[in-house]
Amino acid sequence: MSDARSVLHAELRDAAGAAGLPVVFGGEVTGGRLRLSGFVGTRTAALHDLEVLPGAGLGGRVLMRGHPIAVADYGSARSITHDYDRPVLAEGLGSIIAVPVRAGDRCRGVLYGAARQTVAFGDRVRDALVTSGKRLARDLSVREDLGARLALADALSVEAAATREELRSVHSELRVIAGTLPDPQTRRRLYAAAQRLIDLGTPPAPSRIRLTTRETDVLAQVALGCTNAEVAERLSLGRETVKAYLQSAMRKLNAHTRHEAVVQARRLMLLP
Repeated sequence: MSDARSVLHAELRDAAGAAGLPVVFGGEVTGGRLRLSGFVGTRTAALHDLEVLPGAGLGGRVLMRGHPIAVADYGSARSITHDYDRPVLAEGLGSIIAVPVRAGDRCRGVLYGAARQTVAFGDRVRDALVTSGKRLARDLSVREDLGARLALADALSVEAAATREELRSVHSELRVIAGTLPDPQTRRRLYAAAQRLIDLGTPPAPSRIRLTTRETDVLAQVALGCTNAEVAERLSLGRETVKAYLQSAMRKLNAHTRHEAVVQARRLMLLP
């Protein structure tokens, strides 16, 4: 299962629990079309990999309108086209609500909640799906940015790196993104990519000094010239927390100033 599908499926499970719905499904928009790829509670494969065109059916209307739409009785609903009646009715769905997964002005996907009987969805169901849609949009955007940065990290080499400052900037940004990710596996991959940038330099001098992940995160931002307040904003930490991490790193590096700590960390290849 791809990273994007794993994220979608996890969000669908959470949405099903929060909304109290027996069936939840959804998918991403690629090439202007919605492809259904995540399912919780379905009994058949009728909806699997179904492509939904803009304007067609409930999901297609949500793509066009950009806001949640619900139908209490799908089979007799006059507010939507019925291009996808066969798979929907084969699954035995009666009432369906669909919400867009929006990132800025772009619709990244659609989430559906459904019941097999005819019901009127209340605010709780709508709000739960909207909240899930917002989380999914954020996670997909982060992973898209992550993919681009990982590709950049893989393409870098000692010969191809434009400048040492560019490499340091990329290293810092990778650590900022990593610190915001809820998924531990993806977070570890991103920290490993940041470490590869460090390894592009000369072999490190023997050292027993070890900085924690957050100490390195803070020092990487300080190395770019950020103040404690700027570091706190970039890493979503409190200013006192940033100060504590910085002081701890300075003690380990036997440094008396911020600048000295950065120089020492670079000498030991703890920073690029």
